Amino acid sequence: MDKPIYISALSLVTPLGNTIEQHFDAFKNGISGIKIHEKAGFQQTAIPLAKREEITGNRYDTLLREALEKAKNAHPEISGKTAVIVSSTKGNIDLLPGDTFAETASIVHEFFPATDVLIISNACISGVIAINTAADYLFAGKYDQVLVIGIDAVSEFVSYGFQSLFALSNETCKPFDKSRNGTVLGEGCGIVLVSTQKPADFAVLYKGGSSSNDANHISGPSRTGEGLVRSIEKTFRRSGKKASDIDFISAHGTATVFNDEMESIAFGRMNLDQVPLNSMKGYFGHTLGAAGVLEIIMSIVSMEKNTLFPNLGFKETGTSVPLNIIQHMEQKALNTVLKTASGFGGGNASLILQKQS
Repeated sequence: MDKPIYISALSLVTPLGNTIEQHFDAFKNGISGIKIHEKAGFQQTAIPLAKREEITGNRYDTLLREALEKAKNAHPEISGKTAVIVSSTKGNIDLLPGDTFAETASIVHEFFPATDVLIISNACISGVIAINTAADYLFAGKYDQVLVIGIDAVSEFVSYGFQSLFALSNETCKPFDKSRNGTVLGEGCGIVLVSTQKPADFAVLYKGGSSSNDANHISGPSRTGEGLVRSIEKTFRRSGKKASDIDFISAHGTATVFNDEMESIAFGRMNLDQVPLNSMKGYFGHTLGAAGVLEIIMSIVSMEKNTLFPNLGFKETGTSVPLNIIQHMEQKALNTVLKTASGFGGGNASLILQKQS
């Protein structure tokens, strides 16, 4: 990488709070945003969700505007050529059967007028790909800075779909645990600034990232972890890092049988099975296209605070390759972090963050 790229967290809005400090407190105290919601599932079944209960109107627009307002307060001045990349699976689902992203650019321009707005919608790897794309634009000199917004809102359309796949749990999700029985959907909006200029506040260095597709199945990952292995290998080459450099892994960890098993095999193949690891789905639920951005924000917080957060719901190893799952909050120097993501369609993505020396 021929120039430093910095990533700083600007805003985070989820059922756990509307400030990054509130999220740190929730993680520190092992608080989950997941609750049972009566009559929220198909045929009026009760299902667990991580949902902002106070929102009564359009969920997508409300989350987006709230996060943008906080990002504007955190970074009021935009100078130079700026892009905004929005990562989301479905966008504003209330606009169906029309374009679910039709209003997104206009809402962004209410807060940051002189920006180009791009959409990345590639299932659950969207957030990690969005940050990799932002870095590519900066390396190419196309923009001076990029705001990356990860957002998805809970909807019947998505929850019914996951129920039809028998992929939803009937309780809080338990990533990598032997008794896991499915994922839990969540919602939220997170915004990071990716820039060639060193921010005044805490920021980490982007060292490299990549994506790969295993083309295994429309919704099932490769049983050998091949796609994720290829992505991590490429990310290691681009970043100049190796397995022994990684202090912490923020895994995808959906708490579904196939995803967690695939990740464990991939991490074992890459000699990463002894690295401290967590999934944040027990806090946020699975926020789909927003997940990568939300989890990167909390990984940045982990690095700033030198704190490993536990993997909520984990008690007993439930994968063929045992992993070093974080079970208790721990203080540890965190200089280099690997973030991974996997999604429907065979997509896999990864990136590496490093603390400034």
